Order: sequence, then C-alpha cells, then structure tokens
Amino acid sequence: MARVRLSVAERRGELLRAAIEQIEQRGAAAVRIADVASALGVSNALVLYHFSTKEKLVAAAFARAAEDDLTHLRRLLGRRTTALRRLRAAVRWYAPSGPAKGWRLWIEGWAVSLREPALREVARDLDRAWKAALAEVVAEGVAAGEFTCPDPAATALRLTALLDGLAVQLTSYGGTVSRSRAQEWVEQALARELGLTGPASGTAKAERPGIGHPGRLSGPASGTPEG
Repeated sequence: MARVRLSVAERRGELLRAAIEQIEQRGAAAVRIADVASALGVSNALVLYHFSTKEKLVAAAFARAAEDDLTHLRRLLGRRTTALRRLRAAVRWYAPSGPAKGWRLWIEGWAVSLREPALREVARDLDRAWKAALAEVVAEGVAAGEFTCPDPAATALRLTALLDGLAVQLTSYGGTVSRSRAQEWVEQALARELGLTGPASGTAKAERPGIGHPGRLSGPASGTPEG
C-alpha cells in the first residue's frame, strides 16, 4: 500500500515521534538514523533530508518532548482552582511516582547534553521554563493568602532538584526507594516549602474549612490528578 503523502510539518512530526520512541528504547548515544527510518518504513535519505545529521535529529526530538511536557505542565497549572491544588497536581504528574512517562528519555538527554551543546540548550530551556512556571503559581498562592513562601524561585529550584534526583534513583537504581516513599517525601517537601502545618493534603491549613479560597473552583481536567 502506498504511503500517504504528508506535509513537511506532518513528516517532521512523524519522524520526531519515531525518534523519541527509538531513543527511549535504545538510548540517545546508540540510536541511529537507520533505526528511525526502519521504524517508519522510510529511507535513511528521507530522515537526512529533514534532519541533516543524527545530532540534529536527536536535539529536535528532545525539543519536541520538552514542548509536549511544558504544554501538559501549563495545562495543569492553568486549571481554575487554588494554587495549592495546581501545585500538587503538577508535582504529582512530574514526580517519578506519578503518571508522567519518559524519565528514561530525559536521563539519557542529560547525559548526552554534557557533550552536545544543542541538546544542552534544550535541557536548560526546559529546566528554566519548569522552574518559572512553578515559581509563578507559588507567588500566586502567596498573594492569595493560601500559604507563605519568602522566595518562590528558590522553592521551585529545590522542588525540581528533589524530583529530578528521585527520578534518577527510581529509574536508574530500582529498589533504592519505593515509589510510595518517594511520593511521601515530595509531599512533605512541598508542605515545608509552603509553610503548611502538615503534608500538602486535606489536613494542611490552606485546605481546612473556614479558610477562604478564591471562588474559582472547577473539576480537574480529564486525565489529570485530582487536587
């Protein structure tokens, strides 16, 4: 059966999705142009037409993965609910004990970025965007009186560092810590950072009856964690 003719954007998207899958399976260092071409049943020349080198293909694949992650993060943080609920949803999704996939991909990316400047820029941009998005919601919660935090940017950095470190432990060194324990540590860290009296849950002071919240509550988006 003849392949459907795709636009340039559609073809690039198809190639990038295949590249991401191959990187997850084989690793960024081991993946070849031929692996991506074979996965789609196309020629090596077609892949090279859109991405002139393997390095450019890998960097573009990570950029696509970063865009997808940021889109989902912004969707979670843009929900019409309290800042605390939005932060919890984002942290649960990002944490290695949550539903987010692709940690092996990003651990591969961090390793390769030590030698590849283009990929290093992708990883750095994703890291900055994630921290900025978290810090913005923390600042919103402080302004609304939900919790206290003297330095939202520092809080975002510490939370991200904890999540990244736990992801490495759980992905690379299975059995070092259980997923439930890792999630417990993340909840405790979030509570400490926001000056809450207990874990970032229904027992925290910002969630107790009698403490007002902005009147903007709605149900969570489909497929996202309940706050």
